[in-house]
Amino acid sequence: MPQLDLPLEDLRRYRPDLPEPEDLEAFWSATLEAVAGHDLAASFTPVDSGLVAVESFDVSFAGFGGHPVRAWLHLPAPRLRDGRPLPAVVQYQGYNGGRGLSHEHVFWALAGYAHLVVDTRGQGSGWAVGGTDDPVGSAPAQPGFLTRGIEDPHEYYYRRVYTDAVRALELLRSHPLVDAGRVCATGASQGGGISIAVAALTDGLAAVMPDVPFLCDFPRASRIAQGDPYGELVRYLKAHRDRVARAFRTLAYFDGAVLARRGTVPGLFSVAVMDQTCPPSTVFAAYNAYGGPKDIVVYEYNDHEGGEAFQRGEQLRWLARR
Repeated sequence: MPQLDLPLEDLRRYRPDLPEPEDLEAFWSATLEAVAGHDLAASFTPVDSGLVAVESFDVSFAGFGGHPVRAWLHLPAPRLRDGRPLPAVVQYQGYNGGRGLSHEHVFWALAGYAHLVVDTRGQGSGWAVGGTDDPVGSAPAQPGFLTRGIEDPHEYYYRRVYTDAVRALELLRSHPLVDAGRVCATGASQGGGISIAVAALTDGLAAVMPDVPFLCDFPRASRIAQGDPYGELVRYLKAHRDRVARAFRTLAYFDGAVLARRGTVPGLFSVAVMDQTCPPSTVFAAYNAYGGPKDIVVYEYNDHEGGEAFQRGEQLRWLARR
């Protein structure tokens, strides 16, 4: 597995001049104002996960367009809680993964946090099951999700996904057992890109922890990534030779390396220097642009799996200090 990107010392200095749409703030303000017109319609149904140290709930809430989004809420079992509001972690999923089964993602609940595991609409048939539909169609697109609606930012798939993610954070912060001032957003790959967007688009978040994030520095990713999901964009542009500029104009509204400039809360990033899926330069593009206090953990000999359990340990210690 060769290192195909810039040397590490150059990665630490990499700051691409990515254009920011003039109406970026107005676009997202209007988007989030529109979804605020829908009641959260939150429901929490207890489920038996078979785990005695975790209390779990099947969650539904209204996301973009009022569309129902599914999640799991995991809490430390009542006997393990001290009666005070819990710090919390909202977790977004990697590409084509869903929230999984009720016993799959309980790490943060076992560490004493309220843990919301959020579906990504339309996904969940690749490596972990999901249960959230995306009722919105699109113009011709490459198979996958990255190019759906790419000709217009208002129709782009990730406008709906990022909005769902913001609503998930609102849901978690409003839960009576959660300390609304101590909520962290996290995720790996696509989930890392979504967590950067949430940090940029919301107030009240306490911290963000993006791991090997996807959805960052689209221009460079489209030229050097070794496969999918960025390959979907390459194949789309290969077919639609006349729509290259239009596609990148749309992507600029959703690029983690652009949105990261608006992040202000403490951030703990991770990057894998031999990552062929999300090239490390694209991760450093977002990290170097990030507007808040930040740290990054570098895994020099790893591909897209990144730090895995080593990074969970880093995150536990980093959050505990906050």
